[in-house]
Amino acid sequence: MSLNAESTAFRSALEVIRAVEPRVADAIGAELADQRESLKLIASENYASPATLLAMGNWFSDKYAEGTIGRRFYAGCQNVDTVEALAAEHAKELFGAAHAYVQPHSGIDANLVAFWAILADRVESPALKKAQVRQVNDLTEADWFALRRELGNQRMLGMSLDAGGHLTHGFRPNISGKMFDQRSYGTDPATGLVDYDKVAEAAREFKPLILVAGYSAYPRKVNFRIMREIADSVGATFMVDMAHFAGLVAGKVFTGDFDPVPHAHIVTTTTHKSLRGPRGGMVLCGPELADQVDRGCPMVLGGPLPHVMAAKAVALAEARRPDFADYAQRIVDNAHALAEGLLRRGAKLVTGGTDNHLVLIDVSGYGLTGRQAEQALLDSGIVTNRNAVPQDPNGAWYTSGIRIGTPALTTRGLGASEMDTTAELMHTVLSQTTPGANADGTPSKAKYVLDPALAETVSKQASDLLAGFPLYPSVDLG
Repeated sequence: MSLNAESTAFRSALEVIRAVEPRVADAIGAELADQRESLKLIASENYASPATLLAMGNWFSDKYAEGTIGRRFYAGCQNVDTVEALAAEHAKELFGAAHAYVQPHSGIDANLVAFWAILADRVESPALKKAQVRQVNDLTEADWFALRRELGNQRMLGMSLDAGGHLTHGFRPNISGKMFDQRSYGTDPATGLVDYDKVAEAAREFKPLILVAGYSAYPRKVNFRIMREIADSVGATFMVDMAHFAGLVAGKVFTGDFDPVPHAHIVTTTTHKSLRGPRGGMVLCGPELADQVDRGCPMVLGGPLPHVMAAKAVALAEARRPDFADYAQRIVDNAHALAEGLLRRGAKLVTGGTDNHLVLIDVSGYGLTGRQAEQALLDSGIVTNRNAVPQDPNGAWYTSGIRIGTPALTTRGLGASEMDTTAELMHTVLSQTTPGANADGTPSKAKYVLDPALAETVSKQASDLLAGFPLYPSVDLG
């Protein structure tokens, strides 16, 4: 039997790896098997195409390429220039952005580049002006002291972690919470929705240098036009982190007031999640911030990863195809169907539903913590992650919520009917799981009790459901 190109490529790669370290080859094969058999509902995960995956395993991995296109600190980067320029070109066309910086290794790196670009653009001092023209050797100790004072203690207003924001939006243990004098805005306690009047009030009182919008666990749209108006009213730079919903922007599901690119001064994103590319980050901005953003290396980043930039170029090219818009719409349709299926079975959802790709279940309605629910579902072949809910009494570790999303299952081809079946499987597990106890008899926030036979039955049902939607059907590892 002749093999197709994808099967040949991955089989050959594993054979080469196995000759050096067979345990790594075994782990790679096992990961594919596990993903094929599990209902992947983690909102921040997806399945990259074989072309995107293969673009990362090549000789670009061996190159150092600090600097920017045509201005490298290493010779021999002409091919790196080609793939970086292609990735930036696709990004600009896809999102309608004036400038794209595709070097960040992750979403956190992209946010750090954006933060420092804004600081460098907005904060004026003689020391900073010297640093901007790369006269670092001319800076005296007094200059550095003045620079640290100017760049430090600036103010940032972002969505709180328990309301659905990301840890890089000012969470104290994160570098963003240490760089800035930070304050958070939350959501309305009754509805779970962003209260724009409250955000405006907080902005007027706090007067931030940066207003951040975007989320990792907020199941609704954000009106970026209103947020820009709030930023403008206090002279703040408006930054949007669209890491989670970039695919919905690329696929033109989020348009007008809900597309951040026309409204924000600067936009950051990951390239995986709903965008379905390799793990990495990206920054989009207008010409006024482009020079500062392009200093991301060496300002924040070390050497860029040319092999990942090549994969970004491939994935962004895929996202420009007409079928990606259909995919993005199906992500949202599936999220609606999944939310409706859970609601019909009595689940408690934060905000009562979803407008995007994710659903946040308050599992306290089942008498569980997020940690208990996460593990019970995993035992049953359903991969999720625990997540805080607004005003969560269990904090960020144990949590009271489970965050689920539909990008990955939508990639596999599952639709509304399968989402309803998934809701049934989840409800079965959660309703039959009870809290466990510690050794001393006190209630545990981590331990739980679930009949192993039920977990096995649900796991088999999940596997049967997925059998009709094979993962990487073009890849046969033998």
